[in-house]
Amino acid sequence: MPHTTPAPSTPPTPPARLSLTEVEAVARAAHAGQTDKAGRPYAEHLRAVAEGVRRRGGDDEQIAAAWLHDAVEDDALTEWLREAALSRRTKDIVLALTKRAGEPPEAYAARILATPGAPLVKEADLAHNADPARLAVLDGATRTRLTEKYTRMRALLGLPDGR
Repeated sequence: MPHTTPAPSTPPTPPARLSLTEVEAVARAAHAGQTDKAGRPYAEHLRAVAEGVRRRGGDDEQIAAAWLHDAVEDDALTEWLREAALSRRTKDIVLALTKRAGEPPEAYAARILATPGAPLVKEADLAHNADPARLAVLDGATRTRLTEKYTRMRALLGLPDGR
């Protein structure tokens, strides 16, 4: 009987991660037909947040999270995110940025601060949401309410006032 050496076992190959182009396409599809409070295509906000993350020195995992940051909150990709070929860090950032029904702003901010990479994405999100040109097209009451909301969240996150 010949002697054979067992073949070394090889660990399973992890699934390929989605590229930023693929993540962008998924996010755009998930928000297709949606508009922001000013009536603009919602994908413009996602693009602005992703670009804001890039400008602030964010990495690809944070940029991917920026594209997806509202997808779970808007219930567009809740199930998809669980199985998506994304890093655990990207998924954690998206989940940290997902507001929960009835959640106090303090708890929301604490979760963001406790999640590596999430504060930078939220900073880019707040910067675009609070852009004076974006707010200017809203009615006065909405503009005031949102300005106060964004200012409070910046303070809870320890971010300087402004963009």
